[in-house]
Amino acid sequence: MRKFLAGAKFSASVWAAATLFTGASAHAAQPAPWEVTFQPAATDMMRQIAWFEHYTLWFIVPITLFVLALIAYCIVKFRASVNPTPSRTSHNTLIEVIWTVGPVVILLCLAIPSFQLLTAQYTPPEEAKLTVKATGNQWNWDYEYQTENTLSFNSAILADSDRAAAGKEDRGVYPRLLAVDNEMVVPVNTMTRVLVTAADVIHAFAMPSFGIKTDAVPGRINEVWFKAEKEGLYYGQCSELCGKDHAFMPIAIRVVSDAQYKTWLAAAGTDLPGANKALMAEVDSKDKVAAAGN
Repeated sequence: MRKFLAGAKFSASVWAAATLFTGASAHAAQPAPWEVTFQPAATDMMRQIAWFEHYTLWFIVPITLFVLALIAYCIVKFRASVNPTPSRTSHNTLIEVIWTVGPVVILLCLAIPSFQLLTAQYTPPEEAKLTVKATGNQWNWDYEYQTENTLSFNSAILADSDRAAAGKEDRGVYPRLLAVDNEMVVPVNTMTRVLVTAADVIHAFAMPSFGIKTDAVPGRINEVWFKAEKEGLYYGQCSELCGKDHAFMPIAIRVVSDAQYKTWLAAAGTDLPGANKALMAEVDSKDKVAAAGN
């Protein structure tokens, strides 16, 4: 058992390193047309989830092909035209042992890393340095930063008519139906706790690239955590059917450097739109310099 656990952890580490250095996304993630895989991981937890998905495919694909081949064999071998007299065999000890022990072994191989992953999702490796309360409304989000000077603001879907004024006309960076007027801003490589609740009906706070998703329930506070390792703008959506505008309730989290975050936080208390524009200008100029260097 210990050898299996060590092997699973080693495989997860190898996959994490490979994903970190060969990820398809450059410091941001959002849904893509015809996407059939997970979004690029921005946290260690999401890399573990991606590893487990690949791990389970090594069981799912062979089992599916085996069952398909077995069904095809039975259809051909035992069809009425070539097998007019069916076998009367009612028991076969070897087959019964195999189809009992085999699934048990397979389930154990799936259960052990599954429980490890589930435990990791509920066990932050360190204390949170930043706590943000996210409250779901029909159909937008309220964010409250639990800092020395509390900062609160609303985040709603960005209307096309407001793009120019917000400086968010680039639909590649600020996609339609995903861009918001005010993003949640967090520092990179910082353990962040999100306290999730709702003001009216059940919503759900989900960020695919971070590997987090939890329901926002009125009168109850759920907790998720993440530690984003890459700067950029990440998009998620409410993942609970919450009414007619459920599809228009995006979540946007901007991950920036610690210095940029502190500057934004200091300015946002008195001028949130100005702080957002200053942060966007600094991020855009940094990205242009990085692109020119490549």
